[in-house]
Amino acid sequence: MRRMTTAADMLATGFATLPDLIRAHAVERGDRTAVADAQGSIDYRTLDAMMDRVAAALQRDGVVHGTAVAIVAAPTTDYAAVFLGAVRAGCVATPIAPSATRAAIAAMIADSGAPVVFLDAENAWALEGQLLTARIVLFPREGGSPAWAPAFAGEQSFDAWIAPSDAKPTPVEVAPEDAFNIIYSSGTTGTPKGIVQSHAMRWAHVSRNTAAGFDTAVTMIATPLYSNTTLVSFLPTLGWGGTVVLVGKFDARAYIELAQRYRATHTMLVPVQYQRIMALPDFDSFDLSTFRFKTSTSAPFSAALKADVVARWPGVLVEFYGMTEGGASCALNATANPTKLHTVGQPMPGHEIRLIDDDGVEVARGEMGEVVGRSPAMMNGYHGRSEATRDAEWHDADGNRYIRHGDVGRFDEDGFLTLMDRKKDLIISGGFNIYPSDLEAVLAQHPAVADCAVIGVPSEAWGETPVGFYVPRADAIEDAASILAWANGQLGKTQRLSALHIADELPRSAIGKVLKRELRDRLAGAAA
Repeated sequence: MRRMTTAADMLATGFATLPDLIRAHAVERGDRTAVADAQGSIDYRTLDAMMDRVAAALQRDGVVHGTAVAIVAAPTTDYAAVFLGAVRAGCVATPIAPSATRAAIAAMIADSGAPVVFLDAENAWALEGQLLTARIVLFPREGGSPAWAPAFAGEQSFDAWIAPSDAKPTPVEVAPEDAFNIIYSSGTTGTPKGIVQSHAMRWAHVSRNTAAGFDTAVTMIATPLYSNTTLVSFLPTLGWGGTVVLVGKFDARAYIELAQRYRATHTMLVPVQYQRIMALPDFDSFDLSTFRFKTSTSAPFSAALKADVVARWPGVLVEFYGMTEGGASCALNATANPTKLHTVGQPMPGHEIRLIDDDGVEVARGEMGEVVGRSPAMMNGYHGRSEATRDAEWHDADGNRYIRHGDVGRFDEDGFLTLMDRKKDLIISGGFNIYPSDLEAVLAQHPAVADCAVIGVPSEAWGETPVGFYVPRADAIEDAASILAWANGQLGKTQRLSALHIADELPRSAIGKVLKRELRDRLAGAAA
């Protein structure tokens, strides 16, 4: 691949890699802050050098092009350097949710095949007692190693592992279709699916943001770096040469104070975060006049909350609808379309959405159908799961590949998409995807449970929350409260059931499918 001399040259081409863009920014604006966290910040020159040192150390250790590099840690400047340095080495950045169960984290690491795992002290418990063949590299531990932090055989500190300050990796040629990262869609005790996203997909996320002003951005990042929700703001900001501020654990007041101090211009927040910020009694006393571009995705965003954000928070508000797997995305400029706040907007340029019926036939405009989409930003597939990849795809009469979004929607006369329901019963709680089948698999392991189902119900705090139903075995002595406590002890922090109800039997269709809408109606009727 021919190297361009400037970032502007690269951004004007059909394809460039993010590490090459960061190298150009290091030359052109090296003193500009690239990434800041609670402990400090690093500029582009420092970030570029750290990426070189990480890439060189990986190559020194025999971690070759196309190999996964796992990270289980809180977001910091070191985390950013490892993620991007792995990509510079031609490796596949694999961020993993520390909030998942220990068994699930170990399963995701094993599934990815990562020979090295970067871990921090705060989340070291997540791998305690797990049998791993991967090397453990520990990020710097402030004040030394806490007494409670487990030790791992052959572990190295990040400072001891990283290559010397003048190290340079062997250049790696990267093709657009090469894997950039793996995002795991499920942090549970089941079989998590690793969504493989290419350099071309990430380039599409960077290059499509020409008008977003990321080159002068100060972007607040308040969601985890293992989430695609975060990466679609984190990566374009660095690709264009802006500044990323890693907020860490979200707190509404701390966020708004930090945004005011940094004179923030951009942010990506999930709806529940907007809800908590807007509910601050003194919200209107903060100076947020520097904000230009606010975005949201990952969960239902009520029209009323959108209207409140538009009215009281400076800058344009844009809601994005899409999937980690790719497919197509819609965008709703809520500021410019006050009568369309009940929708998720229109397909973005270069993105195509069709609605199909249960037989895979496209429905007429105005009718409801399952959402399928295609665009330049589509996953390669699920890591090591070709059948699951095929199940996620739909092809039109010309053989064009689309991704099934799992949602049911309807286009209005102006081409705005309204989502009606989720075909796959996906639960989105606080911006995190929760798959009912994973929670059901845990419940089913309890000896007192004969049958079970999990649904999502509305929640003011989280947007949605999972609720379980179970049919007890005839000889069961445990009550619902004890089973709920047991199940939540097996689940990740973001997955836990908010309630568990006893049922004589679960409503099922003639072919044995649980009728979850009837369960939702049952709860709604009991609350009326």
